[in-house]
Amino acid sequence: MFEVRAIDPHNVPHRGLITISVMLATIMQVLDTTIANVALPSMTGDLGASADTINWVLTSYIVAAAIMTPVTGWLSDKVGRKELFLATVVGFTVMSMLCGLAWSLESMVLFRLMQGLFGAAIVPLSQTFLLDINPKERHGSAMALWGAGIMVGPIIGPTLGGWLTDSFNWRWVFFINLPVGIVAFLGCLAYLPAVAKRARSFDFFGFAMLSLGVGALQLMLDRGAEVDWFSAIEIWIYLGLTLSGFWVFTVHMMTAEHPFIDPKIFADRNFVTGLVFIFVVGIILLASLALLPPMLSHIFNYPTITTGLVMAPRGVGTMISMIVVGRIIHRVDPRHLVVLGLILTAYSLYVMTGFTPQMDNYLIIETGIVQGLGLGLVFVPLSTVAFATLDVKHRTDAASLFSLVRNLGSAIGISIVTVVLTRNVQINHVELGAAMTPFNQTLAQAMPSAVAGDPTSLMKLDGLVNIQALMISYIADFKLMMLVTLCAIPLALFLRKPAKAPVAGDAPAAHME
Repeated sequence: MFEVRAIDPHNVPHRGLITISVMLATIMQVLDTTIANVALPSMTGDLGASADTINWVLTSYIVAAAIMTPVTGWLSDKVGRKELFLATVVGFTVMSMLCGLAWSLESMVLFRLMQGLFGAAIVPLSQTFLLDINPKERHGSAMALWGAGIMVGPIIGPTLGGWLTDSFNWRWVFFINLPVGIVAFLGCLAYLPAVAKRARSFDFFGFAMLSLGVGALQLMLDRGAEVDWFSAIEIWIYLGLTLSGFWVFTVHMMTAEHPFIDPKIFADRNFVTGLVFIFVVGIILLASLALLPPMLSHIFNYPTITTGLVMAPRGVGTMISMIVVGRIIHRVDPRHLVVLGLILTAYSLYVMTGFTPQMDNYLIIETGIVQGLGLGLVFVPLSTVAFATLDVKHRTDAASLFSLVRNLGSAIGISIVTVVLTRNVQINHVELGAAMTPFNQTLAQAMPSAVAGDPTSLMKLDGLVNIQALMISYIADFKLMMLVTLCAIPLALFLRKPAKAPVAGDAPAAHME
C-alpha cells in the first residue's frame, strides 16, 4: 500500500527517474496520434475495410480521447493520481497489443476506442506530475522537457510508422508500444510519489454535456470532408449537438453548486490566455504537419522515408529552442519569448508561401528548423506562465483543459486547411486550365504537340496544370496560417509575468508585474 501524502517539490527523491518514466509514457501516447496514419492503406486489406470505413480507426481513438480528457481531474482525485497514471499506462499498453492483434475492422475500432479512453489522461497527468515534483524556479525546465515530447512526437510519428510498416508490417505500429509501456510502468511504480486523494462529487450532467459537445465536434471535423460538409444533414446534426452541448455545459457550470469544472479556473487571466494561445499552437503545429507530407509526396514524389528525413529538422529546431528556453526562462520575460516565437513561426510560414515545384529540399528544411524554433519558443513559456498563477488544487483539471484545447485546435486547424486546400485546387485548376488554349502563344511555343491535340502531350499538360494548381493551393494555406499566427501576437499583452518564485518553497507568487 502506497503512502498517501502531498508532494514537497524540494524534497522529491529520484526526480530524474520519475521524469524519464513519465515522459516515456507521454511520448508513447502522443506518437499514437499520428503513427497509425501512414499504416491505414496496409490495414484496409487485412481488416476487410473500405477506404471510407478504415478512417474509423483514427476517428474512434480521437473521439474517445477527447471525451475522456476533461474527466482526468476528477478521476485523479477519486482514485489517486499515481494509481490513475499506472492504470492508464497499463490499459494503453494492453490495448496497443490488442490493436496489433486485431482480426477485423470492428475489433480494431473497439480496441482503438479503448486505447483512446486509457490514453486520454496520460498527457495531462504527466504535465501535472512534472509541475508537482519541481519547485517553481524549475518549472520552465520541466515544461521544456514535457513540451519536447508533446511537440516532437507528432513530427516523428508518421516517419516511424512508415518505416515500421515498410520494414515489418502495420501491426508493429502498435506492438512498438509494449517495451516502452513496460519500462514506463515499472519506473512509475517504483519512483512516482503518491498524492493525497480529495473527496469530490461527480457532476454527471456536466460531464455528459461536455462530452456531447466535444464528441460531436470531433465527429463533425472528421466526417466533414468525406460528406462534403454542410451539404450533408449529418454534419448539421453534429453542429447542433456541438452547440447544444457546449451551451448547456457552460450554463450548468456557471449555475451548479458543484460543477464538473470549477469556473474559478477561468478567473485566472494567464490560464485563459494560455488556452487561447495553445489553441493557436495546435492549429499551426498539426495543420502544417498535415499539409507537408502529402505535398512532398504528390508534388515532389518523395517516398515516406525521405519525407520523414526532410521533416526531421523541424523536430531538431523544436528540441534546441526548448533546451535553450528551459535554461533562460527564469531570467527572461516569458512574454517576450512567446512574441519572438510567434514572429519566427510567422516568418517561416511567409517563406513557405514562396515554395515552387522546382525547388530543392533545402528551403523545406530551413523553414522547418525556423518553425520548430518558433513553436518551441512559444510552447515552453506558455506552458509555464499559464500555470504560474493558478491555484495548485486546480492544476490537474487545468492540465486536462490545456490538452483538450490543444487537441481541438489541431483538429479544427487540420479541417480548415484541408477544406481550403480542396476548394482552392478545384478553383485554381479551372483558372489555369482556361488559359491553356491554342491561342496561348507561350503554350504553343513550349508544347506545340499539345496545341495540336496530341493525347500524350495533353495528358502531360494536364499533369503540369494539376501540380501548379496544387502548389498554389498549398501556398494559400501557408498564407492563412501565417495570418493566424500574426493575429495571435497581440494576445501576449494579456499575459501577466509572475513574480519570481521564492527559493525556499513552492508558494504561489504574491504579486504580478
